[in-house]
Amino acid sequence: MSPFDFTHVLTSAVDELSDSRSFQGLFHQYKEGEPLPSGKSLARIVELARAILFPGYFGNSTVNNHTIGYHIGVNVEELFGLLTEQIRAGLCFGAANGSLCTDVPCRDQAARLAAQFVASLPTMRGILATDVEAAYFGDPAATCLGEIICCYPVIRAVTNYRIAHRLHELGVPLIPRIITEMAHAEVGIDIHPGAQIGHHFTIDHGTGVVIGATCIIGNGVKLYQGVTLGAKSFPLDEQGNPIKGIPRHPILEDDVIVYSNATILGRITIGKGATIGGNIWVTEDVPAGARIVQRK
Repeated sequence: MSPFDFTHVLTSAVDELSDSRSFQGLFHQYKEGEPLPSGKSLARIVELARAILFPGYFGNSTVNNHTIGYHIGVNVEELFGLLTEQIRAGLCFGAANGSLCTDVPCRDQAARLAAQFVASLPTMRGILATDVEAAYFGDPAATCLGEIICCYPVIRAVTNYRIAHRLHELGVPLIPRIITEMAHAEVGIDIHPGAQIGHHFTIDHGTGVVIGATCIIGNGVKLYQGVTLGAKSFPLDEQGNPIKGIPRHPILEDDVIVYSNATILGRITIGKGATIGGNIWVTEDVPAGARIVQRK
């Protein structure tokens, strides 16, 4: 038996994979000086933000009342530097014309956006404190606020979401989605950074929850595992492509509760204080205070 010609097979595969027709739409052309987002750097940014927002629970565990200013200062300085570079990478990646970003203007814009993000961290901490409270008072199994912060997947997911949402508000491309997908991979909760979520928000258990890009969620809302706040079929343009950016996900008003594996689809409104039972589909508006459950 003649020996197998590995060289010919490998060379043929390389030729096919290098054919521009095979990677159309799948290839990012690198340009000298244009950075790409770094998953490692973004993971570090999230770590630093968590250490700043929840000092002592994340980051350096030896922080105390006398050293907290120093530790937060060091973390903020590193966060600002890393975030500036990653925002710059996102801006370059998302440039509509695909041209090379000039170093100084792009870096200056990125630094301004990073500074605006850092300035919003005190407000973000205040909102996250209400999310921790909502998780604690909504779960009789929780023993203390520290357990919620350290262990509960909702806090990891919502922290990533609130970081990403602020960057989304600042107009940073790509980076916010990467950050929310990090939490999705970590705890199985998928929240699009474009969603608008009020204070005192919690998800019990959490696995399998999906919250779409144009969702609007009020204050004091509670979801259970497996809930989908999604879209129905969406309109297409004349070329048959989906029309982007239109409101297509549900609105949940204040104090709504949605139980496990419920699916709420389309731009409908779930009224204030309504309760949606488990394992049902909802595709029409629900009035305030209503209780929607499966029929026996």
